[in-house]
Amino acid sequence: MGLQGGAARSQKRAGQGDRPRSPAFHARSAMLLCLLVLSACASAPGGSASHWAAPSSGSDSRYSQPLEARQGDALRGRAIVVDRSRGLCLLCHSGPFPDAPQQGSLAPSLAGAGDRLSRAQLRHRIADSRSINPDSIMPSFHRSDHLQYVADALKGQPILSAQDVEDVVEFLTTLRTPAVLDLIPPGLGP
Repeated sequence: MGLQGGAARSQKRAGQGDRPRSPAFHARSAMLLCLLVLSACASAPGGSASHWAAPSSGSDSRYSQPLEARQGDALRGRAIVVDRSRGLCLLCHSGPFPDAPQQGSLAPSLAGAGDRLSRAQLRHRIADSRSINPDSIMPSFHRSDHLQYVADALKGQPILSAQDVEDVVEFLTTLRTPAVLDLIPPGLGP
């Protein structure tokens, strides 16, 4: 009887893949993926995301021009930001993306990023955040040398191309804090 009961439980578990997954399952999956990304990206314990809005150290000047003289496209940039398999931004950040569930809370919100940081500062943080803060949990999305924990098949390849970085920069500059008058419904304001 004991063996039959164990076999029945094994068959039941094996058939669970046919059922739709619950929101709790997806939340746990997203959390596990986030932890995996953080463990792979962290170069030292105690990394902090607090440098997102820190004043520039002067090294942003090398990022004052677009990478490889490419211009960005905000629509493509938004698609990269909300894509969990490409940009991975929303694993740690949140923002004004009502269509993107399960946004992160480990890093500053992207809302108002265009007000807080210049294009050069945004480009620098996306392309090589570790040069600003070596303990940052944010990966260097365009740098491909001196990285740790990179799969052999991906060594020497940046996470985002120069065009992708410029697209994300262009999109982030559009994220501005609305003026108070913008919050008043039409017809009720001055």
